[in-house]
Amino acid sequence: MSLRALQTLSLRSYGATHVGRRRQHNEDAYLADDELGLWVVADGMGGHAAGEVASREACDAIYGVVKQGKTKLVERSAWDEPAQAAAFRLLEGAIQAATYIIFSMAELDLGKTGMGTTISAMATIADHVIIAQVGDSRIYRVRDGLAEQLTEDHTLVAWQVKQGIITEAEARTSKQRNVITRAVGNRDYVQVDTMCVKSQLGDAYLLCSDGLHGYVEIDEIPEIVALGGQRVVDGFIDLANERGGRDNITAILVEVW
Repeated sequence: MSLRALQTLSLRSYGATHVGRRRQHNEDAYLADDELGLWVVADGMGGHAAGEVASREACDAIYGVVKQGKTKLVERSAWDEPAQAAAFRLLEGAIQAATYIIFSMAELDLGKTGMGTTISAMATIADHVIIAQVGDSRIYRVRDGLAEQLTEDHTLVAWQVKQGIITEAEARTSKQRNVITRAVGNRDYVQVDTMCVKSQLGDAYLLCSDGLHGYVEIDEIPEIVALGGQRVVDGFIDLANERGGRDNITAILVEVW
């Protein structure tokens, strides 16, 4: 029996992106493909519309690699350590491909030098999700009315908090809180964090750019997610705009049923 046949849970998603109240251009992009089982949020950076290019190219590259490689993966007969390792390699390899493409584009166009993007990606394999992370977009899981941040921010202040240099409270007001320590595309290689999580009936995953999570406390997330469907995504975007909307805002809700 293949992993495809072993999948007993269904996942459906809802997504949206918004320019926000202060920006002229939306440099966020997202991908939501329930049939393939792949969801991505990308927050681009770089002048002269380079951020828009980086985030869109990253989503396209990740989609192409995962679509090509996932078929062989789901034909495996068991969800074991080798299968999990192969899933990690697939998603990490997809992000590395995006990294090389974006870096090469910037090398050929000086106007796009230094462009890059964050990536929060999630793929479903059997009844598990594989998560891959670069940058400071985030993935949360809501289970039994509680929200948990699954990804780790690759930012200077997150590193300072981890090292005990500053407190969580100091990090929230630091002038360096938007300094990213990892991005896809500003070099020809990037370190990707990966993890595996087993899903259960009733779970919900929220993928979002920092234009959303910068305005929402983690204990506020379950109440909004409980609305269900597109109302959740629209509600989060409205909330971020009501609280300032200084950045582009992107959210994907993935419900497990």
